[in-house]
Amino acid sequence: MSEETPGFEEKPDVPADGTPEEPKAADSADQAEGAAPAGDATDVALLAQLDQARTALSERTADLQRLQAEYQNYRRRVERDRVTVKEIAVASLLTELLPVLDDIGRAREHGELVGGFKSVAESLETVAAKMGLQQFGKEGEPFDPTVHEALMHSYAPDVTETTCVAILQPGYRIGERTIRPARVAVAEPQPGAAPAGKEDKKADEESGGPEEG
Repeated sequence: MSEETPGFEEKPDVPADGTPEEPKAADSADQAEGAAPAGDATDVALLAQLDQARTALSERTADLQRLQAEYQNYRRRVERDRVTVKEIAVASLLTELLPVLDDIGRAREHGELVGGFKSVAESLETVAAKMGLQQFGKEGEPFDPTVHEALMHSYAPDVTETTCVAILQPGYRIGERTIRPARVAVAEPQPGAAPAGKEDKKADEESGGPEEG
């Protein structure tokens, strides 16, 4: 008969159904529960970073669009200034040539524009016209103080408004820009004179009406 060691009890064998493993399963569940909030925090951080990236992209896009608009405006200003400088330079050059053109015009009026001088004069006028120079001012046109300069004044019974009756010096323009007004002699209607139609009507009334045939 065997003796049992006092103070020690035999532990039962671990059953095969895994009952002692229950604490481990509980620990796994606790770890899963603890891991879930960490994943949510990571997603929130990623979303915040994504929002910051989108905001930065929007700001950079707006800056790029603003710079592009400023560059386009700068190009337009440069082109406009270039055209203006060119027009001013051409106008200055042609203004210096106006006395020569006046001499050519007077020579033509007196029949002195002949031979080689005529060829040179016509070539000069052609070049000036290609550069945009236009001559204006004709007898009989209404007086316009914006493009005409009146040097002589008189009255005439056959005009109904202030009229250019003589062109003393032609005017010149480049496009819509006048570089020299036409210098003219003007005539105004005779003071107190009635229009021709009214004078005829008054004469008919004084004579008792038009004569019958």
